[in-house]
Amino acid sequence: MKWLALHIDTSPAGLEPVENLLSALGIDSLVIEDEGDFRRFLEQNQQYWDYVDEKLDHSMAGKCRITFYAEENPEGFAQVAAARIALAELKRDHPDYAPLLMSVDGLEDADWENNWKAFYKPMEIGERLIVIPDWEEADPGERVALRLNPGLAFGTGSHATTRLCLAALERRVRPGMRVLDLGCGSGILSIAALLLGAGSACACDVDEKAVDIAYENAALNGVGRDRYRVLSGDVLDRGGFLESLGGGYDIVVANIVADVIIALAPLAAGLLGRGGVFLCSGIIDERSGEVRGALEAAGLRILESGEDSGWSCFLCQ
Repeated sequence: MKWLALHIDTSPAGLEPVENLLSALGIDSLVIEDEGDFRRFLEQNQQYWDYVDEKLDHSMAGKCRITFYAEENPEGFAQVAAARIALAELKRDHPDYAPLLMSVDGLEDADWENNWKAFYKPMEIGERLIVIPDWEEADPGERVALRLNPGLAFGTGSHATTRLCLAALERRVRPGMRVLDLGCGSGILSIAALLLGAGSACACDVDEKAVDIAYENAALNGVGRDRYRVLSGDVLDRGGFLESLGGGYDIVVANIVADVIIALAPLAAGLLGRGGVFLCSGIIDERSGEVRGALEAAGLRILESGEDSGWSCFLCQ
């Protein structure tokens, strides 16, 4: 049996989030190398040596690395691709975790930006949708086809949080609805809502690159700017960006992270129209109770909840 050694380089602040990300993908056997731990170990055990090997000291300088292993077979490659896609979300939302680079036995992250495509295949999601990578051919049959080229933006449909949101949208979208997508990434959720019958959608992301990517994906699906608006900005920045989004939405969806959803909870009602719903995901199970409490404290009523592969979502009103 052959194995791939995968290395993810991050910052001290990123070590625990990357561990959680990998754990949610079923990857729990990790090797962690951290300069901070190394220095503390040296300080606490000085009585055992007179010097530290210069090569060892140099090799640990600035190091915050997590290593895991995957079998060198299609299942292992798919696991690596899932980790790469999830890592892109973390990289987008947390620049302080930089560099967040993945290498595979000397293969640098830049190569994975193209090579991971080999493991991203058409996916049937829910009862009605099929997500088809733009470089793949597939017969959608009776399903609604969503063609996608995510680039380096998060949102391919393969991550559990995206699947949870897509399935909920499939159940909730009705003709003519207005949809707001907060933290849109590739635009997958808002474009899916439009293909499922929504009348119009607005999307936003803190990453300026997401604007072009979302518009490009909309064009792949025949969605024009007369129905779809994409903006770059931080909805939590009280500098007026939130007001520019307007209100009266039938569905507001936020597939982000727990901390942002907790901060969004008091603002959600102001974005919703009468009878509108707030759909949120990106919540690791360990924090689902905390997020539920924040939503209820903001006066929102939980209508539905879902769980997939260690991640949770809530639909509330």
